[in-house]
Amino acid sequence: MLALFSAVGTAAPRSVLLIISDDQGLDLGAYGNTVLRTPILDGLAARGTLFTNAFATVSSCSPSRSVIYSGLYSHSNGMYGLAHDVHNQHYLPWVRTLPQMLKAAGYTTALVGKKHILPESALPFDAELAPEKPGIRDVAFMADEARKFISASAGKPFLMIVGFSDPHRAAENFGNTQDWPSIKKVTYDPKKIPLPAHLPDVPEVRKDLADYYESISRLDSGIGLLLDGLQKSGRAADTLVIFLSDNGRPFPGAKTTLYDEGIHLPLIVASPTQTKRAVKNEAMVSWVDITPTILDWAGVPAPKEYKLQGRSLLAILEQSQPTGWDRVFASHGFHEINQYYPMRALRTRQYKYIANLASPLPFPVAGDIASSATWHAIEAKPSLGLGSRSLDAFLHRPAEELYDLSKDPNEVRNLANDPAHKEIVQRMRAEMTKFQKETHDPWLPGTSSPFGHH
Repeated sequence: MLALFSAVGTAAPRSVLLIISDDQGLDLGAYGNTVLRTPILDGLAARGTLFTNAFATVSSCSPSRSVIYSGLYSHSNGMYGLAHDVHNQHYLPWVRTLPQMLKAAGYTTALVGKKHILPESALPFDAELAPEKPGIRDVAFMADEARKFISASAGKPFLMIVGFSDPHRAAENFGNTQDWPSIKKVTYDPKKIPLPAHLPDVPEVRKDLADYYESISRLDSGIGLLLDGLQKSGRAADTLVIFLSDNGRPFPGAKTTLYDEGIHLPLIVASPTQTKRAVKNEAMVSWVDITPTILDWAGVPAPKEYKLQGRSLLAILEQSQPTGWDRVFASHGFHEINQYYPMRALRTRQYKYIANLASPLPFPVAGDIASSATWHAIEAKPSLGLGSRSLDAFLHRPAEELYDLSKDPNEVRNLANDPAHKEIVQRMRAEMTKFQKETHDPWLPGTSSPFGHH
């Protein structure tokens, strides 16, 4: 059994705690937000590594999770859109996932909370605790279930994935309509919330953001209970802790877009073996790197049948500016099944290139956003726009977009047709085509699966 772990230089079984928040943008004290109170996650960053340039590859729940669990882009793994209900998107049958690979290597595996992946057979956890149901906000219950499982796993390495529902929207605001056991309610003054660049400054938006902030503080408290349980179990010394969000905040201009507000997200990795702590790492990394990182930590080999599309972060955990980490790709297909809007993006440190593969279509608005007070306010007064972007520009997009992020971080001035940027567009377009070929992108004509035709 222990021979499995010799590859990573320790005799102790190495465990993994992967924590996923739901629809949280780059909103944390550790990222410089002075209003939002997130002491637990700020503390985790202080004893680990905070990645300042971490990106989801897609800003939609099931597709993003499918990338986190497989190390493959969603257009490669088959999870093109949401799994639940009529949307019914599935992994392709050949895809191997973290629970499958670690189970085969002797790990005990558990999921606490949100799953949102199909088919069920692709995520064969030994236990599914606090199973996903609409609006599970009882973060203390989730932490307690996790603690019991860790205690029962004595002597065995474990993979535990905790999928919170916070701060996803609930049927009514963000699950803040009741008090939750063991959790101190933290509320926010709408007038004091820092306004993101993609939203108009109106009372409805500020109230909506204050509710969203409250949900993030509850998430933070729940993670505190979770980490406390890990510590008391005696397993913290051999457990890699990873915290990230699946996609951007659930507001127009963020979630489901490939603008930075949709994909530039929190990532904290805390390894018990790192000697340098409170590292701020500027590498451009993405969610395809999560599976390779976990496999590397566990000393478990990647699949032989196909190549993972990311790389392990372990070797750069103690570095601030590692070389060779200067670009990320992103890929969106659907959100809900009737919201077809395929996009591909390449982001470097200076530029963002977006290809809108069905640009004649209007950009679809996700159901939870469409029913929000924020969207209703914008619809009622279209001249409000989305911050510095007009409503028309948000809904009707050209085939290509190019932004110079050094001068235009809010991505509103499209340079794709600017003669001065012609060579940059051509170069990034060529890189995108190469990426699509290498990742067997079915949206590229003539593409087949990595295993050829079946």
